[in-house]
Amino acid sequence: MATIYYEKDADRSLLAGRKVAILGYGSQGHAHALNLRDSGIDVRVGLRPGSASVAKATESGLRVLSMADAAAEADVIMILVPDTQHGDIFENDVRPHLTAGKALFVSHGFSIRFGTVKPPADVDVAMVAPKGPGHLVRRTYEEGGGVPCLIAVSRDATGTAKGLALAYADAIGGARAGVLETTFEEETETDLFGEQVVLCGGLTELVRAGFDTLVEAGYQPEAAYFECLHELKLIVDLMYEQGISGMRYSVSDTAEYGDLTRGSRVIDDHVRQTMKTILKEIQDGTFAEQWIAESKAGKPNFLRLEAEGKRHSIEVVGEELRDMMPWISAGKTKVQEASGGQG
Repeated sequence: MATIYYEKDADRSLLAGRKVAILGYGSQGHAHALNLRDSGIDVRVGLRPGSASVAKATESGLRVLSMADAAAEADVIMILVPDTQHGDIFENDVRPHLTAGKALFVSHGFSIRFGTVKPPADVDVAMVAPKGPGHLVRRTYEEGGGVPCLIAVSRDATGTAKGLALAYADAIGGARAGVLETTFEEETETDLFGEQVVLCGGLTELVRAGFDTLVEAGYQPEAAYFECLHELKLIVDLMYEQGISGMRYSVSDTAEYGDLTRGSRVIDDHVRQTMKTILKEIQDGTFAEQWIAESKAGKPNFLRLEAEGKRHSIEVVGEELRDMMPWISAGKTKVQEASGGQG
């Protein structure tokens, strides 16, 4: 059974005397910086000159420096820019100031796992990864709660890397919910797999395929939207609260029978084999190589696919229906407005 750490297990003093630099002010960056600040930690934000995020960070009362200056000042440097930018930022802005005894942190193991960042041997290298988007990391912290975190240590040069990572997780609210120790390899590979096969890629394609099947069969797009997307939240909430068995108990016998007898026909042996192939592509670095190359080329395929997704009829119908249900977003900040750009 995995060990879960909580506030009582964290020694905040390991972080209290440190200067922390948050490089980037996107979804995670704004949450980490503000939560650390509100926990009494000496924090500064490192951004590129001219970044659109400078104004937002400054308006929030944070001290903003260039990335290089922030890294030079800090004892703990957390890189919170997109994975594919880690290598360049590390070489240009961080490495020259990463002196012995400092700590390099990331919130996702991608750049360390796949070698785009190669820190020197005399610094701590650790990960603190909240298991939720930045706007929830911030909101739950303000509400007195927190988002569970993963921590991992790649290099323990000082002998205190794990304790420092746990203290950092505690300072952003993670220890209120629970902190699980993992490895860079496990976090990176399971995170990418979950995103691609279930949480994002698998789910969005399943929803759109179901919607398309109903519409192509002559049913109203509005009815298809409600059945294949809108009601998904009800099911996911039940699973989140009570597990799959609890969800099945809560739905009708008809729904449960359809689940038990038809679900495995949709997710069949062919789909499971495809999942294994995707996992192998993650483990052997194929996906990382493709994504890094795509980014260096200016993301042409990414942008094309993203634009195609926004034009799908489920998005058009969904926007119209959500406008008729203002209570869905009442009192909530749009995720696009919760933070600035990445750096």
